[in-house]
Amino acid sequence: MFTALSINVFEQSIRDYHVHDDIHRTIENPYSRDRIEHLLYAKNWIDTVQWHLEDVVRDPAIDPVEALQLKRWIDRSNQERTDMVEYIDSYFLEKYKDIQPGANASINTESPAWAIDRLSILGLKIYHMREEAQRTDATPEHRAACQAKLDILLAQQQDLSTAIEELLEDISQGRKYMKVYKQMKMYNDPSLNPVLYGQKP
Repeated sequence: MFTALSINVFEQSIRDYHVHDDIHRTIENPYSRDRIEHLLYAKNWIDTVQWHLEDVVRDPAIDPVEALQLKRWIDRSNQERTDMVEYIDSYFLEKYKDIQPGANASINTESPAWAIDRLSILGLKIYHMREEAQRTDATPEHRAACQAKLDILLAQQQDLSTAIEELLEDISQGRKYMKVYKQMKMYNDPSLNPVLYGQKP
């Protein structure tokens, strides 16, 4: 199952990141570029670094200049995340390129890779909620509340995995078809963001 493979790779990426827990550490992707695992690992690594960037930038005592630098980093990370999702969708487009959709085939509300993106983020929520549920310096009430949230996240992961597998099966059988729209983000494009194209040289 593709979702089981994805979850395993995401968990590996999250574990690998937390060996050093350093937002500046360079990714060491263990998979060759010709494997889908390479894209999945790279995708989750971006998500994991950004998760921790979002933590750091919320420090009330952060230097404003540093905060701005981190915001710029987060913007770049968002663009990289979008690019990785589109690469993963390209994998699915290639995989199902010979499938002829049926006459009554329908389109899904999101592409497979954007659903996989949510699975990646869920992996991070599960990892960090489990940490909170097991904190020895926290109160029993805190741990119990976090365990309850963790149980919900695990159920959500199972439900999302089932939905993704059903979507992929529907695509493979021609009951649904894929259509990928490039995200066309505007805020990073100097020709589309009025704040950027309005600047004088």
